[in-house]
Amino acid sequence: MTPPHRRSLIALDALNAVLADVRDGLGPYLAIYLVAVRGPSHGWSEASAGAVMTIAGIAGLIAQAPAGGLVDRVHAKRALLIAAAVAVTLSAVSLPLVEGFALVTIGQSIAAIAAAVFAPAIAAISLGIVGPKLFTRRIGRNEAFNHAGNAVSAGLAGVLAFSFGPQVVFWLMALFALLSIGATLIIDPKAIDHRVARGMGEAKDERPPQSLWQTLRSHPAIAAFAGACFLFHLSNAAMLPTVGQQLARIVGSGSATSLIAACIVGAQVVMIPVALIVGARTDRWGRKPLFLAAFAMLTLRGLLYPLFDAPAWLLGVQLLDGIGAGIFGALFPIIIADLTRGTGRFNVAQGAVATVQGLGGALSTSLAGAIVVWAGFGAAFVTLAAVAAIGLVFFAIAIPETRGRLSPA
Repeated sequence: MTPPHRRSLIALDALNAVLADVRDGLGPYLAIYLVAVRGPSHGWSEASAGAVMTIAGIAGLIAQAPAGGLVDRVHAKRALLIAAAVAVTLSAVSLPLVEGFALVTIGQSIAAIAAAVFAPAIAAISLGIVGPKLFTRRIGRNEAFNHAGNAVSAGLAGVLAFSFGPQVVFWLMALFALLSIGATLIIDPKAIDHRVARGMGEAKDERPPQSLWQTLRSHPAIAAFAGACFLFHLSNAAMLPTVGQQLARIVGSGSATSLIAACIVGAQVVMIPVALIVGARTDRWGRKPLFLAAFAMLTLRGLLYPLFDAPAWLLGVQLLDGIGAGIFGALFPIIIADLTRGTGRFNVAQGAVATVQGLGGALSTSLAGAIVVWAGFGAAFVTLAAVAAIGLVFFAIAIPETRGRLSPA
């Protein structure tokens, strides 16, 4: 019989795999569904679809810091994950049943608010189970299973959408949500040290979690890192949805959904070894060189997209996302843990930085949508690449190497 602690680690692997499709919401599929399926006859364009994603993104980013603070405060972290998964799924499966800009926006905003719980809760549970010494490797493993789950779900979406249409994505999300609930329940709550899960270490500190403003004001290094994450997501968030809209114009909605699923699968497959390498090597190589490489890949990706509009080319360029976003996803909680070690502010700091980066993601889709309407897809991609280049320079100048850094408690 598997020991309870080992069983919890296996369940954590499974949770990261099956929750992958749920935690990211509808993503680029939303833009395809609104623009290509409902289309102008229902009042939808690239700009209005981008507006929905922007409003939902703003709702989600407002929830990020409170979600992190909530995870710091409560011991019922498993219940938080289950409630969030149910809310995201209900918002997705109800989309084909609602009409109008307002109702679609409300549903997607609810999903974005609920999804704010996922990242801090999973990171906290991981830290609480394995402790700080093994946290770097555990995060790399989490990300690897997350990307593997994304690849499988996207592959299923692509195959099934070709036969049943884009709406099949909604039902796949419901299935994976049910599986994530099962995996969450297998985790033994006694295996989680909730003091360690807050980043408190051995210190006895019962101070309440800080607000977003307090966290950024009192930790300049965290504020600078938040600024870098803002620029990364201002560039990155709109790239794949914009590719989806371009493919929908070229090949139609059904084929576009399958092709965008292929884009996701390709990138996620690349992310698996990237996440494992980052988890295994970042203590030796350092955080800063790897994060600069992520910005470089993002810049290159934005510059390559406009060269050709053939689906095969767009799919090939999307593989670079596996390197850039793979590094970012693995390093994000590791750098936050570096900057907050011993303070008891790990999860609220995650929420604070995620709020700022979420603002970049929310603005990204509206920025790209407006540029597509005004100047075309090529101009949108070049603009996003320029933002990534600015982020690379900012990170190189403003962010110190955090490996081995201890924040004052």
